[in-house]
Amino acid sequence: MFRFANTYYLYLLILIPALTVLLVLYLVWRKKALNRYGDFQLVRLLIPEFSTGRLIVKFILLMIAYAFLVVALADPQTGSKLEKIDRKGIDVMIALDVSTSMLAEDIRPSRLERAKQAIAKLVDRLEGDRIGIVVFAGKAYNQLPITTDYGAAKLFLSAINTNVVPVPGTAIADAIEMATNSFGQSTHSKAIIVITDGEDHQGAVLEKAEAAAKNGITVYAVGMGLPEGGPIPIYNGNIQTGYKKDQAGAVIITHLDETLLQKIASVGKGMYVRANNSEESWQQVFDDLNKLQKSEIEGRQFSDYEDRYQYFLGFCLLFLIFELFVFDKKNQWYSRFNLFGK
Repeated sequence: MFRFANTYYLYLLILIPALTVLLVLYLVWRKKALNRYGDFQLVRLLIPEFSTGRLIVKFILLMIAYAFLVVALADPQTGSKLEKIDRKGIDVMIALDVSTSMLAEDIRPSRLERAKQAIAKLVDRLEGDRIGIVVFAGKAYNQLPITTDYGAAKLFLSAINTNVVPVPGTAIADAIEMATNSFGQSTHSKAIIVITDGEDHQGAVLEKAEAAAKNGITVYAVGMGLPEGGPIPIYNGNIQTGYKKDQAGAVIITHLDETLLQKIASVGKGMYVRANNSEESWQQVFDDLNKLQKSEIEGRQFSDYEDRYQYFLGFCLLFLIFELFVFDKKNQWYSRFNLFGK
């Protein structure tokens, strides 16, 4: 497996085409300048020690050396072996509601951001478990296939917002079904954590939760929001411009539907908790997950990356040495070989 440890250095390669354009402009300018003194071919005869060919060759050698230097700075690495890791854990799928009602700020900083913070803490506590993420609004999408790569999980989590699912609504049933299918043929202990405010617009939720339970999947439900609810803010970029209103012009208040979520947890043989501005509710879910029986999970990853920058640095020095042997002006020794013409 190949990778660059410092990919940001590769942006320095942009200088190569920029410098090439500058060289071309310089050569055009020099030719026009020489033409002002007379016929270009005649002027070249008057200054035979100068060679455009040499200048171009030196430039090419320098650019090649520079390219190798940039690649060396980016630190190319190769994975020396594929390491097999056996772990014990469970499979957890997060079904996260990203509908606009999750922007309500009755839980600070918002329902969605609070949920993402809690998921990130869950990821930090995992040891050998596999995790995946399904996001849903009017439709459900598999945001992250089940994996033991916790770094990838947090990366995908950070990119989640209400724009990742453009279809309005709250399709909890679709999310549970997709999460159920995401486990594949796994024989490990499995759990689905549905995180939503419970405003379902689809139906058939309990049937999907019950079907998951029959397949040995424990379904948890986490209610995002407070009983009194809250308005849904509208943003233009990062600036709040107001609150979502109904056709009559009244501000819409989104409420937590605890009754539905309690039923989901009941038929899913899991538990329901209401999230608030403290960590206690989430702790109950974390503790219950730890009670599930852990089984062997095999993970594979490349390890022991080895640096390969020294090879590129060596080629860089080699081309710099070549460049030193190409003089700006012709000399008597080089004139015997006539490598670059006049």
